[in-house]
Amino acid sequence: MDLPDPGVRAKDASTQGRGRRGRGQRTVSCPLCGGDEAGPFRELGERPYYRCATCALVFLDPGFRLTASEERARYRTHENDPSDPGYRAFLDRLGAPLVTRLPAGAEGLDYGSGPGPTLSVMLEERGFTMSVYDPFFAPDTGVLERSYDFVTCTETAEHFFEPGREFARLDGLLRGGGWLGVMTRVLTDDVVFEDWWYVRDPTHVCFYAPETLRWIADRHGWTLERPGTNVALFHKPRGTPP
Repeated sequence: MDLPDPGVRAKDASTQGRGRRGRGQRTVSCPLCGGDEAGPFRELGERPYYRCATCALVFLDPGFRLTASEERARYRTHENDPSDPGYRAFLDRLGAPLVTRLPAGAEGLDYGSGPGPTLSVMLEERGFTMSVYDPFFAPDTGVLERSYDFVTCTETAEHFFEPGREFARLDGLLRGGGWLGVMTRVLTDDVVFEDWWYVRDPTHVCFYAPETLRWIADRHGWTLERPGTNVALFHKPRGTPP
């Protein structure tokens, strides 16, 4: 697969299109499905958002993304402490349903682990072998040259500049029969986008509707389970090569 260098970004590999531009562009290509039917969705201040008519992804105009240094500075403010019981309970919204689907001794990768890897610690405590990857904070690209029984991606997918390429990479990291656990706030019909706290974080550039999650599963031939509102478990069929 022709993917960008994974060492470039913490939450995504793309560094393209950072120049600020005007609001005259009314249609853009979708960074998930590649379709050309993404039209205006909302405009918050000077930040235009688009929605794809094919996969329902909502995404920020690429010209308004942060630079890598701005992203890094923002991520350093996150207080991800493995000893914080509240944070552990939050991550267990994905961890608890995921481990019931894993065989004993399964090997996993925490993709986009951030400055304070925590879910990987929790899974190691449960007997699983874990690797971590984050280009800013755990930039060992050697872990991306292997395959895994499962991959976790918590509070990361909303940062993807090129989610189509990122989910293709995640598919390549999974062994047949493997699981991809994604946790991100899902843009449901009852969300008032203009008032949604999740969109206020400038590093959040992609927002997934329930239809978007189904599109991702169909695109890669995965099955999809939703054990929680903001948790998606994708299962790769057995016999499918990494």
